[in-house]
Amino acid sequence: MKKTPLLKSYSAATRMVAPALPLWLNIRAKKGKEDPARLNERKGIASQPRASGKVVWLHAASVGESQMLMPVILRILSEHPNFHIVVTTGTVTSATLLAEQLPKNAVHQYAPADHPKAVNAFLDHWKPNLALFAESELWPNMIMHTNARNIPMALINARMSSASIERWARRGKNSGKTLLACFDLILAADTATANGLTWLMGRDIEAAGNLKDAAPALPVDKAALKKLKSALGRRPVWCAASTHKGEEKLIAKTVCEVKAKKPKSLLILAPRHPERAAEVKDIYVKAGLNVLRRSSNRMPTDATDVYLVDRIGKMGLVYSLSKIAFVGGSLLDGLTGHNPLEPARLDCAVITGPHISSFADTYMSMLAFDGVDRVLSPDELAPSVLKYMQDVKARNAKTQAALKYAKSRDAVLDYVWASLAPLMPNKD
Repeated sequence: MKKTPLLKSYSAATRMVAPALPLWLNIRAKKGKEDPARLNERKGIASQPRASGKVVWLHAASVGESQMLMPVILRILSEHPNFHIVVTTGTVTSATLLAEQLPKNAVHQYAPADHPKAVNAFLDHWKPNLALFAESELWPNMIMHTNARNIPMALINARMSSASIERWARRGKNSGKTLLACFDLILAADTATANGLTWLMGRDIEAAGNLKDAAPALPVDKAALKKLKSALGRRPVWCAASTHKGEEKLIAKTVCEVKAKKPKSLLILAPRHPERAAEVKDIYVKAGLNVLRRSSNRMPTDATDVYLVDRIGKMGLVYSLSKIAFVGGSLLDGLTGHNPLEPARLDCAVITGPHISSFADTYMSMLAFDGVDRVLSPDELAPSVLKYMQDVKARNAKTQAALKYAKSRDAVLDYVWASLAPLMPNKD
């Protein structure tokens, strides 16, 4: 690979700032953005031994991308039970969640910082036989040094906005093209990304479909589900999932409007970032609502208006308790939506706001199936929730349409796997 001037400058700059890496990591650790006990992993120093045999490395940014990779991980180990998996991510929340989910023969490590020394230390230790990168994780040193070792590479579920493509064009189209040319296989998650990458690279890139569409139903703690169902009885329950800052205040108003018509109704609220739970609770208390945090380990009572889920990895439980699910990250400008198939697979009537660009293809298809409601303003949310609380027939029809569409997306994983199979290392 011949580096462009921009990529050469990037490599030189990262080498110059490498001595400051420990200080940068310590500052991030004090802010809770790094695990203090595992900072060496960010320097490329492994905390676990490399297993003998073939190793497949999968790299993702954070929670959403790592969850998208889970079906791929399971498929690899199903087809190649003697292989070993190392998954790298960059966030504490993703590490916590993966610790609970990864099967035997799979381990998590924090991704090495994108400095040549850290990346090479990581590669020296793990010696991966195949590297799979998820979505838009295009760290130049990581990609270039992996490519330099002739390790087969694939970019799967590639997702880039038109703005991202335009930034690459402004910075240097040749640099983007050079980086992407390191991959033996690129599969786009949607047609917009496929078209943008086709233009950027000057060759056809295929839209295989979004792997997040192919994920199995979220896991559910059956014992916790049974206890909560008993505590809630026959109360009308809806949830607001993956909400962001600014949305909770709008949803608090919705709760009050819903309770005016359905006094016994309960909202299960799951903020996208559970560490915001204290400030979120304060919003609802100020609105005159009784809030119970899940971390209190107490069961909601008839007096509870809002059950605040302040732990990660509980969305299967949230959706299993709810008949109606509002998927957040969609009410305000600047937000781009979250995955509607997660509630659809757990028998919820799904509602979203107007801002859904990250899952535009999925939402548009679900709208065509009549499998989702899209409210165009926060004022429309309460009427939509009430419609499904009051009309069981309409709710069941919406739920069944959403589930039917979700099941139709399972073929995406099969297609991606068929494309990846030729890159898999030999079994010997």
